[in-house]
Amino acid sequence: MQIAIALFDRFAPLDAVGPYQVLSALPGAKIVFVAERTRGVPDSSGSFTLQADAAYADVPQPDVILVPGGFGVDDHLAPGPLQDWLLTADQTSTWTTSVCTGSLILAAASLLTGREATTNWQAHDALARYGVKDRDERYVFDGKYATAAGVSAGIDMALALAARIAGDEVAQRIQLGIEYDPRPPFNAGSPETAPPHIVAEFLAASRFSR
Repeated sequence: MQIAIALFDRFAPLDAVGPYQVLSALPGAKIVFVAERTRGVPDSSGSFTLQADAAYADVPQPDVILVPGGFGVDDHLAPGPLQDWLLTADQTSTWTTSVCTGSLILAAASLLTGREATTNWQAHDALARYGVKDRDERYVFDGKYATAAGVSAGIDMALALAARIAGDEVAQRIQLGIEYDPRPPFNAGSPETAPPHIVAEFLAASRFSR
């Protein structure tokens, strides 16, 4: 089972690495990081790099596609190499997935039109503008498409996907293996629970609110 994780400049690292940690534990899984060409791809901070070990053309028919989000998403909302690859690879994929604002790339490629999907809390309106039935959920499955909300939600989505691929017990073993038992020190992980002034700061700086 080939799982292709797309990389692009200024991707969000946990969007890619979180699901990688989960999905790489699936029996028979082979993870490949893909980009327009083989190279080190910098994350949104510029201080962390993941190696794309294959070009899009080298991975025409992955079983699972995963698209992360990040500040670099805006560069891929118009037709180009990433969208071209997605449109082709999606024709034969078993699962096509995204994390955070990666769903905007899928939506821009018309893969989510009329489907239910989710994204980062700041980007729900942007997702809906693509004709997507936006859902404020941790993750959403609609047919073979699975989308996760912001960043850390990619781990939740990947575990749910692992269960659909290999069964609940396999997914539970993976969860235990990575000791995924989140107990954050603050109840500030969503705009509904975070202090209002912090939410306001995020919205004031968000490119989606401009």
